[in-house]
Amino acid sequence: MSEKTRHSSEKLRGILEKDRISASAPCRVDMGGTLDITSLFYPLAHLRPCTFNISLDMRTRVSLHPYTPGRVRVESMGFAPAEYSLDEAPFDHPMGLMFAVAAHFAIDGILIEVESSSPPRSALGGSSSAAVALVASYFELLKAAQIRLPEIEAIPVLAHGIEESIAGVPCGMQDQLAAVYGGANAWHWEERGGRPSWRQQSLAGAGEASWLNERILVAYCGVPHESRDINGTWIRRFLSGRDRRRWEKIVDATKRFVYAFSEKDLDSAAGWMNLETEIRRELTPEVVDETGAELMEAAALGNCGARFAGAGGGGCLWALGPAEAISELREEWAAVTKRRPEAGILETRVDTRGVVGDFSIGRFS
Repeated sequence: MSEKTRHSSEKLRGILEKDRISASAPCRVDMGGTLDITSLFYPLAHLRPCTFNISLDMRTRVSLHPYTPGRVRVESMGFAPAEYSLDEAPFDHPMGLMFAVAAHFAIDGILIEVESSSPPRSALGGSSSAAVALVASYFELLKAAQIRLPEIEAIPVLAHGIEESIAGVPCGMQDQLAAVYGGANAWHWEERGGRPSWRQQSLAGAGEASWLNERILVAYCGVPHESRDINGTWIRRFLSGRDRRRWEKIVDATKRFVYAFSEKDLDSAAGWMNLETEIRRELTPEVVDETGAELMEAAALGNCGARFAGAGGGGCLWALGPAEAISELREEWAAVTKRRPEAGILETRVDTRGVVGDFSIGRFS
């Protein structure tokens, strides 16, 4: 460690000894995922692909505390605590993303505490919301040290760039955007000056959250997800020239869903949602198990749309439909999930705040 970096770490640890520094960010449910990955949206750019997500109030909170100089420790429920020096921290560790973010900021002597209110490996974008919250926490710490920072738009770009750099597979950015901005949004993927970019279409802000809360339902299937293989399969097959027509249909179904949702035509939105899910199940039947298939069938019969969260393979499903239909579906989904340990309906609502910092003078408070 250089002399300059050592003194900087000492100064920042001094701030942590006096003030609480933390930030939190929401997770999400989604539709149209994978289209935000450059491997797909560049070749499909002429179709103007988009993705859709709803931020949920199951937030991930990250707090920074002073720790032993020269070391960084990460503590998170469900994982054994781990600590390393920054030049030895393994990024392929179960908490490697947290260490990778810490390495980027190059500040040692910090304990990173992660608290998540969503089920582990629930396919709700929890790792991305944790990365966003950690980046925001470091921004809050640097702000407290009166260090000039970029605007909030830098947070999803930085969190995504770090996550993709260590993931071993291409990653999209919609999870980080949901964690930063909150609400319900369509993200239109495009290139500007040859670089990947996006346009936000806000579909449900603070004034419409209560309306949407009565029309969505989220359930955990009781089996943790493993999305890397599924996403990898989709991308490998696409790159080899397979399934291109199906992906064009996924683009079309997602765009039509977004339009129907924007018009509050939930009957049409549910239909497009089910079509998009059906196409993906044709591509990779393993995206849902027997419980997931039963939940989806109940949703379709009840005039609702249903979609696995993220890339599926376990984790959560969510449904969208008219308020009365969702109320009836809640009872059916509760009966189905009751038969599997750990499964159940998640009591969650739309989160319109996005990333929030807890330091009193922080930019995100």
